[in-house]
Amino acid sequence: MWTRHAIVLLALFGSVSAAIAQNFRIDDVPSATATDVAQLKPGTIAFSDHTGNGADSDAYLMRFDDWASKHPNQKNFVALFPGYTEPGPRGASGSADATSGKLYMYVAQARFLIDRAPDSIDLSRYVTLPFLQRIDPAIKHTQISADQVVQLRSDGDDGNDNPDRKWCTGRAVSICAMSTYKMEGKIPLGILLVNKIRDSARKVADHIDFESELSALTPGDVDQDGVRKLTALDTPISGVLEQSIFHVNELMRFGKLFAVFQNHPTDPNKTVVTAFMAIAVGADLLDKKRDYENVPILHNLVPAQVLTGQSSFNSGDSISAGLPKYARNEIIAVAGILEQDKGK
Repeated sequence: MWTRHAIVLLALFGSVSAAIAQNFRIDDVPSATATDVAQLKPGTIAFSDHTGNGADSDAYLMRFDDWASKHPNQKNFVALFPGYTEPGPRGASGSADATSGKLYMYVAQARFLIDRAPDSIDLSRYVTLPFLQRIDPAIKHTQISADQVVQLRSDGDDGNDNPDRKWCTGRAVSICAMSTYKMEGKIPLGILLVNKIRDSARKVADHIDFESELSALTPGDVDQDGVRKLTALDTPISGVLEQSIFHVNELMRFGKLFAVFQNHPTDPNKTVVTAFMAIAVGADLLDKKRDYENVPILHNLVPAQVLTGQSSFNSGDSISAGLPKYARNEIIAVAGILEQDKGK
């Protein structure tokens, strides 16, 4: 009975995702926030995630220090929390398993229109587990409370505790979730081989567990001037939908979705959404290039290539597809859900 119901649910989510994908398409641009709202077309998402020229891994990833220096306003709103800094070295000083704590950032920005007036969009109705499930059916979620939050990394403190408040507290409209994503395609096999070959007590998991907080922020909850500077759009902010991934066992150090809803400059019946998606990954993960390149069967499992979707191991439409494809699909799903809910 359970299996039959699971198949029906998967088929339903699949049909929802397919319908959403047909509603919106991606238009890659040099900068989404520099895209003139008047040039936006219905059903089109202006999207940018390149930090440089070309299509190699370096074009998608930027050192955290460089990002913070070049984009301080992004760092203020799209880092895990204001004042966030890279975690310090983990492991005993000078030991073989000590890691630097240095980070690389993948940051995507998108802009699209919703054919609804800002005051008709109630962001609080999207602060639910079903909304998260609709965005990406491959990720499974369970709601948790503040006292159920746990540190998921086996290599020590990740430095992600919010100094201003405890996660899952202090927000009027928010939920917290424990989520699990099982790697797809050939990646689990590659991880199995890595664990057999590498000389380490810590095994790489073939799944990602993460805890996140999803919140709906009102205009009074945000720094209006700062957020308008972030979006490069000087119109009133009607709300913000924010998801912060604060504890995670593998791959990333933190994640953030920050979607800003603003009045259209000339059309009161349309809403402009400017969304940012940031993923921080450890430099120690990306530095494993030689370890993988020297093993013929794993030379396509170089972490930077897998993360940026340039490996034969990439698969599917979720995280296993690589961050660029994953981010595009996430934004398409969010835009589609918002547009489909018109009139509800």
